[in-house]
Amino acid sequence: MADHLYIGIDSGTQGTKGVILSGRSGRLLAESYHSYGLIENERGGREQHPDTWIAACEKVLSDLLASPLVRASEVRAVGVSGQQHGMVALDGQGEVIRPAKLWCDTETTRQCGVITARAGGEQAVLEAIGNQVAAGFTASKVLWLRDTEPEGYDRLATVLLPHDYLNYWLTGARVSEFGDASGTAYFDVVNRCWSQSLLSAIDPSGKLRDCLPGLLAADEPAGLLRPEIAEQFGLSDEVLVSSGGGDNMMAAIGTGNVVPGVVTASLGTSGTIYAYADRPVVDDSGELASFCSSSGGWLPLVCTMNVTVATELMRALLGLDLETMNQMAAAAPPGAEGLILLPYFNGERTPSLPEATAHLGGMTTLNMNPQNFCRAAMEGATFGLRYGLEVLRRNGIEPREIRLTGGGAKSLLWRQLVADSFNCEVVCVQQQEAGAVGAALQALWCAEQAAGMQTSLEEITSRFVSLDERTRCAPDRDSVARYDDLYATYLSYDHALRVLNGA
Repeated sequence: MADHLYIGIDSGTQGTKGVILSGRSGRLLAESYHSYGLIENERGGREQHPDTWIAACEKVLSDLLASPLVRASEVRAVGVSGQQHGMVALDGQGEVIRPAKLWCDTETTRQCGVITARAGGEQAVLEAIGNQVAAGFTASKVLWLRDTEPEGYDRLATVLLPHDYLNYWLTGARVSEFGDASGTAYFDVVNRCWSQSLLSAIDPSGKLRDCLPGLLAADEPAGLLRPEIAEQFGLSDEVLVSSGGGDNMMAAIGTGNVVPGVVTASLGTSGTIYAYADRPVVDDSGELASFCSSSGGWLPLVCTMNVTVATELMRALLGLDLETMNQMAAAAPPGAEGLILLPYFNGERTPSLPEATAHLGGMTTLNMNPQNFCRAAMEGATFGLRYGLEVLRRNGIEPREIRLTGGGAKSLLWRQLVADSFNCEVVCVQQQEAGAVGAALQALWCAEQAAGMQTSLEEITSRFVSLDERTRCAPDRDSVARYDDLYATYLSYDHALRVLNGA
């Protein structure tokens, strides 16, 4: 009996992952990963050329379909997860005008203030879209293009997000999905439509409105594979491409975070912490990203810019492999004997300190050793993410457990540190590639909807997403109290240094 197979692609900042999921057994039949780098400058610019993503996707798809466990004829649908907020600018022929500016780009910070002022101030922006014009969101990138590369803006015909561009490559359709569109800062998350007031604040001429893609609900297909793509990979041209979504939205699906009460936290390059909601959750302070989910609801989310960034920089500085770094961090006591790291290496989104830099404090003649440096990097990144959890709690979201994803979640020490610092049980899912798995599951959901089946996404995730109970960590009461004190010290450093960090 033929199986139905579903491909999930997760195009991220550091590389592209891919999986093929069996609709019959729920097993991942094949996995692949290809890495790439960034284009950086000293002004805070962080870019990639979309051709890089296409080349990585082609390699991943070729790898997946070469697996002896996979029959290309059984592939039914593809789903794409992509890094959020990036700006892909296309001309009238669908050609890329310039490299894409990414979520971690802070070169466009000045434009955030300009857009906010033109739109009537922070409160007016919050009322219009449910979010602020945060550094890293797409809106400031578009105005930056208009301000600094007007010849490129004159050629502009379509603005897409990274996952939208991959869907465009696969299908030829220029469309966007509610969840990923939420991170543009010109999308109204309550009414699920482009915001005319924010678009006018970016470009009062009206040109930008004409450059936006059509909008899709989460369970709608972006289209069918283009015949030339289907032929290239030996697939049927009846293969559906689902709406897809941003990496956080897809990771929510991949961790079963599609009902209230579940919270997902990612210990990746950046850190995110988010929960499903069946209504919009708009934070009065604007620190909470009020996103739509890619599962039909909403996804209140907090992002911090620096998690494994901090530990990887420390590891490189000390010339350590991952195992040795973990051992050194474990050898240091909680609090790293007084060392405190504010890990703002890429600036910071939450709290909003886009021009901030990292600071290491509390140094004495007694605590300057590699063990404490490793511990301080891990704790500082965790405290940054705890700040995000406090924002969620302030908005009425209290986790019963936190499902961890990302490279940092593979460390037992780091999982226990999160449990103690957050005072909440943490656990990983069996399949760590949550973004790619979530994209495959959304593709399955979309295909079943298109076939007239009324299967809910909750039913699908309950069948296909399982927890790895070996990774579960419960908070230790004594350590919780200790980390409450350490977090208070971290906050005191943060507030004291904000005059230097652009606040």
